[in-house]
Amino acid sequence: MPADEDQSPPDNDATVTDTAVVTADVTAGPPPWLLRAFLLAAATVAGLVFGFWMLQKLQGFLLVLLVSLFLAFAIEPAVNWLAARGMRRGAATGLVFLVVTVASVAFIWTLGALLVDQVTALVKNAPDYADDVVQWVNRTFKTDISGEDIEKYATDWSSTIDKYLVGLAGNAWGIGTAAIGAIFQALGVLLFTYYFAADGPRFRNAVCSLLPPHRQRPVLRAWDIAVEKTGGYIYSRGLLALCSAIAHYVALRVLDVPSAFALALWVGVVSQFIPTVGTYLAGALPVLVALVHSPADALWILGFIVVYQQFENYVLQPRITATTLDMHPAVAFGAVIAGAAILGPTGALLAIPVTATVQAFSGAYIRHYDVEADTDKPPPPKKQRKWIRQLTIRLTGRGRPPTE
Repeated sequence: MPADEDQSPPDNDATVTDTAVVTADVTAGPPPWLLRAFLLAAATVAGLVFGFWMLQKLQGFLLVLLVSLFLAFAIEPAVNWLAARGMRRGAATGLVFLVVTVASVAFIWTLGALLVDQVTALVKNAPDYADDVVQWVNRTFKTDISGEDIEKYATDWSSTIDKYLVGLAGNAWGIGTAAIGAIFQALGVLLFTYYFAADGPRFRNAVCSLLPPHRQRPVLRAWDIAVEKTGGYIYSRGLLALCSAIAHYVALRVLDVPSAFALALWVGVVSQFIPTVGTYLAGALPVLVALVHSPADALWILGFIVVYQQFENYVLQPRITATTLDMHPAVAFGAVIAGAAILGPTGALLAIPVTATVQAFSGAYIRHYDVEADTDKPPPPKKQRKWIRQLTIRLTGRGRPPTE
């Protein structure tokens, strides 16, 4: 028979079944889990967008809470000290607030009086001061500057300042709105600081009650470290400010610079509580005041500020901060730069105590090892295991007791 006749006809039923399966797969649509996955992804994206939007809108409020928490940590050691001696926490917090307010008002009042006196004297004696400065510059640097050149520069500067003041007057509404906003933020900071400090233990217990028991101990330890390091930062800065103010007051009195007490107070406070640039801002004012009266005294003041800064960095600060805020200067400088990049001036002020808290907390939970010295001595021989020693004795006969 021919080969073609041996072939069986195709199975029509199988073909129809395969076609039905393919058609059913095509018309069945996507799997049911795909819709749920799309909905979950859309909800996640919407939640992230909403969260970022809320953070952007609440940025000012969260910053107020952060500053308030920092200030509460700073005054809580004093509040705890008063509370341990029988005073109620609310009254103790109010007393600490009163002391800080009186000190701040006295500082601002003293500097305001200094500013008014110096501006009045500068305006009144400006021509005489300009002639004295020109004569001193010509005599010292062998130059030939005339008073007409100074008047020309002063005229240019005055016109520029007038234009700037006119622009500020035209934007009075914006300045007033910003001032009112700053006042409300300051009041909010004071209010939250008072409640955080007065109800510190209760607030801490409320936060820890939301955590399981095995998580509460690290949170309480971190809280105590934050209070200790922040209070230590304020204590050490205050002590350094007192030493700086006393030293600069003596130097200013010896050189007979006017308003010596106010200038010394300015140098002590600003140089310690404004990170990185505080030293330069603090030293500029006494140098300018001394320059108005005597250029030679200004040079002496500048030299004293530089020498005292080195003495403070290498002698005073390591001893004072050894028990309160032990931090390497490079770490502190990097923390200030990072804080300023994240939160601006507020971040620069909070950077050092926050970094000290993180450093202390990590030091309490991260194990450290001593670094072995690298010597040229050969390594000690490895201790031979017991079974190897016994096998060696049996094979070699060494170490056996003598037989009788």
